[in-house]
Amino acid sequence: MTPVPVVLVTGASRGLGRGIAIAAAAQGCSVAITYASNAAAADETVALCRRAAPDDAQVFIPVQGDIGSHDDRAAMLARTLDALGRIDALVNNAGMAPRVRADLTETSEASFEELLRVNLQGPFFLTQAVANHWLTKPYAPALDGGFKILFITSISADTASVNRGEYCVSKAGLAMTSQLWAVRLAAEDVQVLELRPGIMATDMTSGVKEKYDALIAEGLVPQRRWGTADDVGRAVRAVLAGAFPFTTGDVIHLDGGFHLKRL
Repeated sequence: MTPVPVVLVTGASRGLGRGIAIAAAAQGCSVAITYASNAAAADETVALCRRAAPDDAQVFIPVQGDIGSHDDRAAMLARTLDALGRIDALVNNAGMAPRVRADLTETSEASFEELLRVNLQGPFFLTQAVANHWLTKPYAPALDGGFKILFITSISADTASVNRGEYCVSKAGLAMTSQLWAVRLAAEDVQVLELRPGIMATDMTSGVKEKYDALIAEGLVPQRRWGTADDVGRAVRAVLAGAFPFTTGDVIHLDGGFHLKRL
């Protein structure tokens, strides 16, 4: 009997991470839902996953921790393995925007260091920990197409925003991180992909909604709408289902055509 696959989703208490966790639940996976501090929101995600789950055997657990902390990352993985017995996919979603948007001439070293620690260093080393666990070959993957690692990046990986340069640098680094792990793990039955969302309706963009409403209406996004957590969740579900068996290291754009070059 095939075991229930287990997916670890970082930053899954709200926003894109919540949409990803719900999609994984709908796909028939158990989910470890990591969160930094909002336990109530994480519990709500657990309830939504249970509602979406097709199988009573699926299990959903909240896991508290700071993705930027070495000790917390180790605890996240240990808690997932202790409670769920295995891990079949890692979705590196957790991240943050600068606490204060500032021009490049005023970017602080403290902000730069925090963004890289949370958005880049954390996912890199959590991936390392999960990869090293898999390389011991403790069990066969329960997902079609092998174990899976997904990096949720941003159009900021290759689109310059001079009032949040540290965010752009962190996401550009994460895009290369995806390629590096894809090359390293391709022969080890591990698929690695980057999902690159565009202008998404989340807490992170709520403060600039009016600005982007106008830009989207003017055609900045060819499909002329905001992206949603469901858009990202659907893409993750397709990957978990094994819809891209001969693909690794690629970028899947989830931006309504934003990345297209136009005259």
